[in-house]
Amino acid sequence: MAPARVDPMTLSTVWHFFQNTCREMRHVIDRTAQNYLIAQLHDVSVGIWDGTGRTVAIPIGLSVQYLGGKLSVEYVLNKFKGNLNPGDEILVNDPYHGHCCHLPDWGFYRPIFYQGELLFITLCRAHQMDTGGAYPGGYFPNAYDIHAEGLCIPGTKVMEGDKEREDVMELILNNVRWPQGTRIDNYAQIAATRLCEQRIVALLDKYGKETVLSCVEEMMARTERAVRSSIEKIPDGTYYGEAATDDDGTELDVQVWVRCEVTVKGDTLKVDFSKSDKQRKGFVNCVFNSTYADALWAFFMILDPALGEYHNEGSLRPITVDAPPGSVVNAQYPATVGASPVSMGNQIIQAVLNAMSKAIPERAIGSWGMRYGHYIFGQDPRTNEKYVVTTFDMDGGTGAVRGFDGFDGPCSLGSLGTVNKGNVEELEMRFPWRYVRWEFVCDTAGAGTWRGGSGMHWEVENTGGEAGIATGSSDGEVVRGPGALGGEPTGNSRAFLIRNGEKTRIQGHRLYQLKPGDVLLKITGGGAGVGDPTERDAEKVRWDVLSGMISIQSARDRYRVVLDPASLTVDTEKTKAMRSRRGEI
Repeated sequence: MAPARVDPMTLSTVWHFFQNTCREMRHVIDRTAQNYLIAQLHDVSVGIWDGTGRTVAIPIGLSVQYLGGKLSVEYVLNKFKGNLNPGDEILVNDPYHGHCCHLPDWGFYRPIFYQGELLFITLCRAHQMDTGGAYPGGYFPNAYDIHAEGLCIPGTKVMEGDKEREDVMELILNNVRWPQGTRIDNYAQIAATRLCEQRIVALLDKYGKETVLSCVEEMMARTERAVRSSIEKIPDGTYYGEAATDDDGTELDVQVWVRCEVTVKGDTLKVDFSKSDKQRKGFVNCVFNSTYADALWAFFMILDPALGEYHNEGSLRPITVDAPPGSVVNAQYPATVGASPVSMGNQIIQAVLNAMSKAIPERAIGSWGMRYGHYIFGQDPRTNEKYVVTTFDMDGGTGAVRGFDGFDGPCSLGSLGTVNKGNVEELEMRFPWRYVRWEFVCDTAGAGTWRGGSGMHWEVENTGGEAGIATGSSDGEVVRGPGALGGEPTGNSRAFLIRNGEKTRIQGHRLYQLKPGDVLLKITGGGAGVGDPTERDAEKVRWDVLSGMISIQSARDRYRVVLDPASLTVDTEKTKAMRSRRGEI
């Protein structure tokens, strides 16, 4: 039977209702979670799917957590076929048995019934403080296999009929280092899925099942038409992109490459990762779900921004993603995957953006500054309690977009700015680390007609006891994300441990021991540029110098703009002469 026609006002109301419900779910978590990474930094994603696993609403979040959610939702639906009931809550974090990304991201799934019929399912996935494994936090760079990375949870009912299965939850929480805090965060996620259920049931009561489902069909059809129309405007052909991570965390100082060919034919698009490296011993491997999600994310970035918050099943239909089993972009059990959202996920996005910037140069995007994070774990002498902390504070700025400079400050590409940076007061209150210096750094952004966002200077002092640092969520010390249309790539990052006045280089994908009074210093590269730097407006270059984003020397060497060192005004004649030569300076 064909779906009933719905009037435009009802369609708009229902469509925005689903989007707004997702935002309400995130708000519930913001107000009730205790984990700094979830409650303050918003490392959490939510979405809504229909009773067959088709994507209905995914307005905001991190790509690897939810954009490929249909695969994990289909897994839950198939595993519990005939055994899903109102009030059930399913917990999954297993990348190999549940199509998740990595073990710290726990997903809670709730089936939504109406008049006895399963019509929708909602998912809330968030990054936990800890998930067991060899070291706190989940970014151990040299684990033997995925079981050394933490607790692998296949589809498991943790609630039945809205009653907690206490023995199951006790078993799970007994295998993490902060069980009480993790319990609170889990309850926050469950509360968010309950809210979604309440909102959707109220919608169905108001409009009726037939009208709501007809709206869903029309939502998908319209989005599919819009995406196919966008693809049709791209010239047919195959476009190549690539990017690399510094190493895999086990075989050090050997770069790992992801390579993609994007083939456009009519109104369809295929992303082929067959030329990527084989899966590695270290923890940068991606499972297919992550690769699929990141490839979609990159393509959606280059479409009309007006579509940004309205993607659903219709958006996915014209796109196929191929990744050969046993490759770094489709790793097979029991390969470690802890760093994959950062140290291969970002590269997948970079590679696809690199290819699409050639296909659609009028919407070219440079790579964002590399993720350069850390996990610090130790004991806080103020409370005598153990702690673990990660932040995104040192991440470089965004890549430029044709027509626009990159933003200074947002977090890494894999978050697309949905994850926040912290604030000094909150961090110093929660953790025994004093912020010494935190600011943008001159000459760290990729130059271009449109420059990238700036990198960061991040410096903190250990005011607590002995501690450890896992630098697993880091990249960009060697590799650089590509610019577009002649723009410079991302800048390189570097980190140091300062002990008793002596500065020692530390590197990503490694473990270090810290002592009281140690200072950590990180200087990160900014985003990549778009377009030839010598075509940047000279007054914009001057303004960058006045703002401290670039130096007078960089203005001359990279942009070929000559400034008077006293007045900082543009010497028009010398600038014109330099730019006309386009050879040696």
